[in-house]
Amino acid sequence: MAFIIKPLVTEKMTNITEKKPNRFGFIVRPEANKLEIKKEVEELYHVTVEDVNTLRYAGKRSARYTKAGLVRGQKNAFKKAIVTLKEGDTIDFYSNI
Repeated sequence: MAFIIKPLVTEKMTNITEKKPNRFGFIVRPEANKLEIKKEVEELYHVTVEDVNTLRYAGKRSARYTKAGLVRGQKNAFKKAIVTLKEGDTIDFYSNI
């Protein structure tokens, strides 16, 4: 079962990777646990994972005013995993572009 939805390539995650070159972020399924995330990253990218930190984000309600009136919605809830690799291992997200 695929627990990783997509790699997280944002400005904030890029700054973390520049400071600590062996850390990478992923958006994962909410029911995934650390052991499942570790196993899947090791299989997909052929690296050795030392540590997995997970964060859960709640969906936030948002509203904005438009010509048509008040538009209300909700942002999706998601789970983020920050994976620490063994020293010397790296993941290149841009290799197949």
